[in-house]
Amino acid sequence: MAEIFDVIVIGGGPGGYLAAERAAHAGKKTLLFEKNSLGGVCLNEGCIPSKALLNSAKTYQHALHAEQYGVKCEGVSIDQKAVIARKRRVVKTLVSGVRAKMKGAGVTVVMETAAVTGKTAEGFSVTAAGKAYLGKNLIIATGSNPAVPPIPGVREHLGQFVMTNREVLELEELPKRLTVIGGGVIGLEMAAYYAAVGSAVTVVEMLDHIAGATDREIGTMLQRELEKLGITFLLSHKCLAVTPGIVEAEAPNGSKISIPADKVLLSIGRRANTEGLGLETIGVNCDRGAIVTDAMCRTNIPGVYAIGDVNGHHMLAHTAYREAEVAVNNLCGKPDAMRYHANPSVIYTQPELSSVGRTEEECKEKGIDYEVRKLSMLYSGRFVAENEGCDGLCKVIIDKKKRNILGVHLLGSYSGEIIWGAAEMLEMQMRVTDARQIIFPHPTVSEIIREVLWEFED
Repeated sequence: MAEIFDVIVIGGGPGGYLAAERAAHAGKKTLLFEKNSLGGVCLNEGCIPSKALLNSAKTYQHALHAEQYGVKCEGVSIDQKAVIARKRRVVKTLVSGVRAKMKGAGVTVVMETAAVTGKTAEGFSVTAAGKAYLGKNLIIATGSNPAVPPIPGVREHLGQFVMTNREVLELEELPKRLTVIGGGVIGLEMAAYYAAVGSAVTVVEMLDHIAGATDREIGTMLQRELEKLGITFLLSHKCLAVTPGIVEAEAPNGSKISIPADKVLLSIGRRANTEGLGLETIGVNCDRGAIVTDAMCRTNIPGVYAIGDVNGHHMLAHTAYREAEVAVNNLCGKPDAMRYHANPSVIYTQPELSSVGRTEEECKEKGIDYEVRKLSMLYSGRFVAENEGCDGLCKVIIDKKKRNILGVHLLGSYSGEIIWGAAEMLEMQMRVTDARQIIFPHPTVSEIIREVLWEFED
């Protein structure tokens, strides 16, 4: 007879393992399935390993330009194999930590591919490796995978000449020429890393700007900073074909260009992992492959929740963390809901780009009557003290009538560590006068937000 659990979680990434931990701490008998490695893409092939590489690049750049700060360095070089070895140590340490958390919380972990096979009076039936399990509640947290477009040559060379986030984080030899298809978060971060350590990098982007839905002004400033690293941006260019050594693209005027490349990074977005899950056996609604959920992370089937990339709302690990808590709270009878308008995002380039809330473009599109104020990061004492020859921006958008904060956008060092405070301002629906009363520590880069707030009239 199948063992019965209060909660079954399918997927051991950030959302999945945290949901399992929270459910177990709430006294629920919990089972977690993961087919690859605990921590999912984020910990093994995404967020964490990419930050390890980017930190090595930052250290390398600091050493190269140390004389600006009164420090003399000689014979500075990058050891790519050592960088990758350190990345692997970081990942191994954190995966071990997740495993220990699951054990400490009393979560049963099964490292197998799981699929939903139906519903009985006792719960939802899930099968893995020929064994059946039953869960009174089901949380789907199966994440996403790289989108692979029908560009001639891409699928034929995928995993070798053409890389996804998985392969690009394992390169032990630096490519002399790297072409990145896609100017979104992953593409920009990896372009920044490889350019900083010596590769000639070209980014091919179909849109006329980088960084997706990021505030256009901030995104343009980031592009200028990345161009200083030597990155070439081909905007409004369509990738036509890929063959070993060459990427063919079409320029805005219709002319064809050939881009020499030793490696190609495919980075045009991700798609929810729902194929083969068996969701149709219980009638879960999906839209273009992603599971449809409400603000409480509920699907159309009572007792079934979907969190993280698989629901397609915001494909960010920290979103999955919060969705995990929302889902578990609701299945435990504690009403909770996501507030996606206050969901921050960060691009971990150098400088970092961080944002939360409305952009100017979004305000215009939705007809929102808004005001905007902005200041250079050179108004921050700590920024000037620690960033020679660099600049950045802090931009705050408010509702013109209500005077509450709608959006905050930052380009500069440490902005990824600061943006949560701006998200709290949005969460609490703070007006400018409310936020001004917050005491910011000095000297910190975060003070730039307070400086911009005082640019608004009462």
